[in-house]
Parts: sequence; C-alpha cells; structure tokens
Amino acid sequence: MHPYTIPASVKDRVIRRQGKPASHDTIDAARTALIVVDMQNYFVAPGFPLEVPMARDIVPNINRLARALRTAGGTVIWLQTSSAAALKHWARHHNHMLTPERSKTRLDYLDESAEGFALYPKLEALPTDPRAKKTTYSAFMPDASEINATLRKRRIESVLITGTATNVCCESTARDAMMHDYRVVMVSDGNASFTDEEHATTLNNFLSFFGDVLTTDEVIARIVPVEARRSA
Repeated sequence: MHPYTIPASVKDRVIRRQGKPASHDTIDAARTALIVVDMQNYFVAPGFPLEVPMARDIVPNINRLARALRTAGGTVIWLQTSSAAALKHWARHHNHMLTPERSKTRLDYLDESAEGFALYPKLEALPTDPRAKKTTYSAFMPDASEINATLRKRRIESVLITGTATNVCCESTARDAMMHDYRVVMVSDGNASFTDEEHATTLNNFLSFFGDVLTTDEVIARIVPVEARRSA
C-alpha cells in the first residue's frame, strides 16, 4: 500500500489550528459510520478499465475496520458508483470531459447489472450492512445519493472514509461530509490512488483543513464500543 507519513510542517499547522494532531481522541461507535467508497470491480479488480492496483492492498485493512466497528456497535456503509442517472445529473462531465469511448465504457461498466458495478469479492460486506449508490464523485452532492439521509437517520456524527481513489471520490466525499458538519477521518492506509504522490498530497491537504488522517490501527485503538459508552 502507499507509504505515508504526516510531514512535520503539516502536523505543526494542525496543532496550531486545533491544539492537537487529531481531533478524535476517541471514536464513539454508536455515532460513527465507516464509509467504503467505490471498492467495486471497475476500480479494483485486475484488468478492469479504471483499475487502481493499490486498492487491492487496502482490502485487509477495510475488512479489519469493518469488523472492529461492527463489533463495537457501529455502522458500515458500502458506497457504489452507479451510471444509472449519470446522464441525467452529470451529463456535461460525460459529454465534455471524457472521450466518447471513455464515456461509453464508464456507463457500461458501472451499469448496476454489470460485473464492474459489483463490490470486489474479497471485501467482507454483510447483508445487514447498508449500501448506497452514488452518481457523482462526491456522495453528498444534491441528487448524488441517499447517504446523508442514511447517516442522519442513524444519528451519525463521525465518518471514517476508506476506498478509492484517495484524491477523487474519497476526497470529494470526505470534504463534502465535513461541509455537512460531520467529523471526518480519512484512513491513510485504507485509501488508495494511482500514485504515491496523489495519495500523499490529498491526505496532507485534507489534514491541514478538513479533518483527521489516521491509520487503521489508530482508528481501531480509539473506538469506544456502544456497551462501554452506556456503562460509563
């Protein structure tokens, strides 16, 4: 997976802003959702058109986080890009920012009946986990998905962002979640991009202005189970 260390200059900036390196001293499972972004065959599986090879390396960490949060009483949401409403809500992107061939490939492979739409099979998604479909890079754009309503219904306050690509759908969703007043963590070894540079640049910027960047181990160590919270 991508190597990543928080630069001293970024850490210093964060401490000046909020007084400590991470705003989450603890992670309340009852008020937290792990959002797994676009870990679909189209983006993860070998040979698919927009394969991010490093995304396969983060699968064990995503599974660990999902198990830990579920066990503690938290929520795991699997977010999948669908092309069903792409030309209705995002036509200019497809018509002007993609070649006709690239646009057709994206629409075909992310059709909900296509193999590319399906979650990568090594992910431990359970039937009881909520799933959400999105149209645009960010799940929080108007008409993009129902994720905000799902989170509000469950009284979620913090979201943990994992998936691919770090600097595209993960970053877009994470930043917009923060703007919707969620507390947000991007998991440094639970996100994957096309290059180490893109991954690191995104995490540095996100940490500087939008939320926390923590490792899988750091997240798990901070989780407070529902039962512990009730007995406190």
